[in-house]
Amino acid sequence: MVFTLSPSLQTSSCFSFSNNWSFKCCKRARVYICLEGSIIDPGKKKDTRNIERVTTAGILIPGSQTPLQDGAPPLVSALKASVEQDVAGFHFPGHNKGRAAPPSFAQLIGVGPFLYDLPEHPELDNLFSRKGVILNAQNQAAKLFRSSETRFLVGGTTCGIQAAIMATCSPGDSIILPRNSHISAISGMVLSGALPKYIIPDYNSEWDIAGEVTPLQVEKAIEEMAMDGQKAAAVLVTSPTYHGICSNVSEIAKLCHSHGIPIIVDEAHGAHLGFHPELPNSALEQGADLVVQSTHKVLCSFTQSSMLHMSGDIVDRERICICLQTLQSTSPSPLLLASLDAARAQLSENPETIFNKAVELAVEATNQIKRIPEFQS
Repeated sequence: MVFTLSPSLQTSSCFSFSNNWSFKCCKRARVYICLEGSIIDPGKKKDTRNIERVTTAGILIPGSQTPLQDGAPPLVSALKASVEQDVAGFHFPGHNKGRAAPPSFAQLIGVGPFLYDLPEHPELDNLFSRKGVILNAQNQAAKLFRSSETRFLVGGTTCGIQAAIMATCSPGDSIILPRNSHISAISGMVLSGALPKYIIPDYNSEWDIAGEVTPLQVEKAIEEMAMDGQKAAAVLVTSPTYHGICSNVSEIAKLCHSHGIPIIVDEAHGAHLGFHPELPNSALEQGADLVVQSTHKVLCSFTQSSMLHMSGDIVDRERICICLQTLQSTSPSPLLLASLDAARAQLSENPETIFNKAVELAVEATNQIKRIPEFQS
């Protein structure tokens, strides 16, 4: 739904919609528009079940007539409440709640998202000094994913991997990692000054993909470094890989911890693991110290939003937080943060059954593919 804003609301203004809806808005007036496009006088009673509120600036607040249920995601609730205050804003961002939105972009996504694109208002908390709704949301995420502490990321899993390496490795330290690690691990080594001790994953020639990292490979790498008088500062494992290959994180974690080495798991494609009996256990369940998940890949948050989960006491958590603050924007998007909170809430509703249908479809697809002549699954 697209409408044109008058440059001034000093006089009565008329707004035209792309679907031939129209309404008038006078200065300080509050008017409502129903889905059929008729104008409703605020002083008259009328069924408003399918009505969206219009602010004095003529901007629609989608869904504002429908209250959030009790127990709604804290960040989502706070963002909704902040927008519905409907107060004059003398702060950034420059689009001023959509009033100055670029027309081409507003035509594409509507004005609604601009309303919720806010700076760090007090009621929205501070990502790097959590005291309110962000802390509450992250604590609920930690409980769901069974971590001791969880941090929301607005720089994707990339900044989480970088922070994990920076927090565990100092300049000149070595980190054991697979040769096919994500580019974020490479940039993490550049930023931390760490040196790689590469493991070459097993290669599956039948499928033409790289396989898992085995505990034996990690043990061999640790022993080779010990022979040179060195000790790895950390071990990084990608599990699952982009192709869905999982490593035995449990055995690797036991091995690492026996040597006092923290294990970082790039679980970008595994935020769903551990939430169905047919799925592998999550890296946290298997004893990993730092786990970074792309909540936007398999779960349903906005692109670029991820989570970093911490467990155990080997890694300095304060250092993790400092590294995250170094890498992430001081103006984090509340839309990204709220989407992480909403994705957590969505999974929390039915954590034991939410992936039942997906698993059933995967099994059905596998069985059907097996029936195709000369095709292996």
